[in-house]
Amino acid sequence: MTCFEVRTISRRHIIGGLLVAPLLASRARAATGTVAGLFAGSVRDGGFMQAGFRGFSQAAEKAGLQMIFKEGVKPERDLLVEALRELARAKPDLIVAHGGQNNAAAEQVAGEFPDIPFAVTQGNVRGANLASYEVLQEHSAFLAGALAAWTTRTGVVGHMSGIRVTPGLKGRAGFANGVAHADPKVRLLTNFSGNQDDNALSRKVAAAMIDKGADVIFTMLNAGRAGAIDACRDKGAKQIGNVGDWVALHPDVFVGSAIADSGLAAGNAVADIAASRFRPGVIHHIGLEQPGAVRLSMAQDVSADIRARIDALTAEIAAGRLPVRTDWTGDEFPTPA
Repeated sequence: MTCFEVRTISRRHIIGGLLVAPLLASRARAATGTVAGLFAGSVRDGGFMQAGFRGFSQAAEKAGLQMIFKEGVKPERDLLVEALRELARAKPDLIVAHGGQNNAAAEQVAGEFPDIPFAVTQGNVRGANLASYEVLQEHSAFLAGALAAWTTRTGVVGHMSGIRVTPGLKGRAGFANGVAHADPKVRLLTNFSGNQDDNALSRKVAAAMIDKGADVIFTMLNAGRAGAIDACRDKGAKQIGNVGDWVALHPDVFVGSAIADSGLAAGNAVADIAASRFRPGVIHHIGLEQPGAVRLSMAQDVSADIRARIDALTAEIAAGRLPVRTDWTGDEFPTPA
């Protein structure tokens, strides 16, 4: 009995909107009318996995393709490898592995199934039948760092994430460098707790940071974001979200949100395979030059002066005049026991 879900796309399965900006490529494999997706988390997590599933499923609907997918797989290499193998045995036109935690597993399984195209979103791998599609969340994270530095009243800001994967590290670096660019005197507390979805843990980390003076915290979490929201609300701190627009959902807590729609990466991969322009061996990048995918939203009470400064930074980054570094070294905030 199969362990993955098969859906013929209909509108009742779609979550939110999608901007598809396809890239040129080519593909020689005969189509079977099916695309497959792997999501190492819940496709209803309100964050990264949901965004990816939204882009994947809407692009499949637009192309008239059936989709199969697996969700809830723990981000451990052996489990990801087996999940990708299971999807590959169904012989789809394309397998999309959502998230950089799939890099190593996708490289391995793509080598085992050389006639099937593979794509990793937020990845940095490529091969004869493997491409990566990366939305540059470090761009909006840099803007989030500047916003945090310009809105903190204590001079201390925080960053929280879970799994220590390349996109998360690049996002942390973008935020840290944005803080330093805006105000090098602001102190940064940063933590990778090891879990994107544990609300009790995220509440504990956020509370500990706030107790150490952080009054603005940038959260790069999935289903575990609610715990950090509760801690900020209880203790009067502000938060900056990521992936989607959390300002619109919780305006009392969020001063901004570093939008980086990873669903666009998944959607582009599906659109490319449907149009026979999939290019293996390439890492496709999408940044602030496409504001439908990457941008910073801000709360209504953010001052006109700060908005103008954020707009100026946005223009500099989009034009390539202000490179966003993706490396950072420094002390990390310990995860509370």
